[in-house]
Amino acid sequence: MHWRLTLGLVVLATLVTAPAMAENGIGQIKRGVPNANPKSGVQATIIDPDFTLRLLATGTDKLENPSGPITLFGQLSTGTLTEPDENTYLVLDQGPVGPTPGFDYGHHFLYQGHENASPLAYITRVNLDVPRGDQHRISLLTPVNPATNQTGFGSIDGSTFDPFTTKLLFTQEAGANGGVIEGAQSTLDAFLGKAGYEGIHPDSEGNLYIIEDTGGTTSHTPAINNGRQPNSFVYRYLPNNPTRLRDGGRLQALQVIIDGSPVMFGGSAAVDSDISAPAQLKLHTPGTSYPTKWVTIHISHAGDTASFDANAAAKAAGATPFKRPENMAWLPSAHFSTFFFDPTGDTDAVAGDNPFLQARGAYGAIFRVDLSDVGSNDGTISLFYLGDHEHNSFDNLAFANEHQLLAAEDRGDTLHTQLNTLDSIWAFEVKAQNKAPIRFIALGRDATSIAHGEDNEPTGVFVSNGDTDPKHMPGNPESLAHARGFFTMQHGDNNLYEILSLTSPVVNNN
Repeated sequence: MHWRLTLGLVVLATLVTAPAMAENGIGQIKRGVPNANPKSGVQATIIDPDFTLRLLATGTDKLENPSGPITLFGQLSTGTLTEPDENTYLVLDQGPVGPTPGFDYGHHFLYQGHENASPLAYITRVNLDVPRGDQHRISLLTPVNPATNQTGFGSIDGSTFDPFTTKLLFTQEAGANGGVIEGAQSTLDAFLGKAGYEGIHPDSEGNLYIIEDTGGTTSHTPAINNGRQPNSFVYRYLPNNPTRLRDGGRLQALQVIIDGSPVMFGGSAAVDSDISAPAQLKLHTPGTSYPTKWVTIHISHAGDTASFDANAAAKAAGATPFKRPENMAWLPSAHFSTFFFDPTGDTDAVAGDNPFLQARGAYGAIFRVDLSDVGSNDGTISLFYLGDHEHNSFDNLAFANEHQLLAAEDRGDTLHTQLNTLDSIWAFEVKAQNKAPIRFIALGRDATSIAHGEDNEPTGVFVSNGDTDPKHMPGNPESLAHARGFFTMQHGDNNLYEILSLTSPVVNNN
């Protein structure tokens, strides 16, 4: 079966179907890296010795079709760093149309949104079938409006391919100004609402699961100093027509029930009580499991045009807030009934090293949600991993293979300084929960990030073979057959890497 993709410069492209299951993901992670890098000058990025990194793009690489101040992959002509974020890999059977008429653009592409501020965030496509330095290597998919010299987008973070609509979706992590962009052209605010959306992933029925990253109010009460009120939600959209999201549907948010009562947002006057709540301790206690359900927060219809505040709607409906969850990943072989998501936490050692707050997720956590069936209203939530002094501030999630979950840290500059520790990417064994995670990558620090007064961050972790047939999309084990892995060393040089195994046969040479 062929699928058509429309995204700006990408039209009438058919998608390739992957071979039967063979190589499992990017390979098995066994040895790891013993220590994180300290925050002390320039540091080299270190990866597990069974793997290596290949540079695919860097911030100063030129765009094929510059537009206004958008001239380079990761940097505006003004010098502003644009922060390329989540990666989405696609393999196209029939090459897409591009800026250069008649040019054969090949078949293997990596898409990413750029997280710089509104109104100049943009979307790029890296052509993996031409070498670095080739003028067709990186294309801009969101040229500026000639009248304003702006794209009109801001803080583009997450991305995914929806095989039911055959369009790419990108999220804007901009709080009440955030939302979802469809096809690099227009937003879905009337259907998905406006919120600080980040991770976005379809299931096998065309439902969309969306993770919100919106920080809560910080407490300055001495006993819980620098703890933050849970203020973000886990959403899903049940479309009336999976092939056309604009035909309306139900937007829902996850609700956790503990001791017979839903865990809800307490309001602006309940900062300390929300942070200190016994329910937060129970939710973050290893070995526990609690029932969940999905509460409908908005119903849309075809033709709707009015946007709405999804975060406010989730609070009003009694959904359960978390501490800045950033992404999620479907468990392969679970038929889209199990997913993991990861609240980043407070990203502050004053809160994180406070045992009272650490037990309530100050250093972040990874949760597992088991639905009774794909798209079901009923399920359970359990703590998969509670963040601690060494492993914390989890952000991007992706399965390296069928049983190892990759989780990238996003500690932020404050926590880097407090703990003298840069970020890592961890590999967690989901079938052996008590096994200690393996540090897969110890992120370095480049001179450009230091010059800009910030540290680097690992983001855009993505593992897939690029097959976007609904039967083989990420979340199905078939997506791991001959898969490729990627991540971005955000900030500074804004380097984009491919992860290559040294112990498995080399399948991809693009």
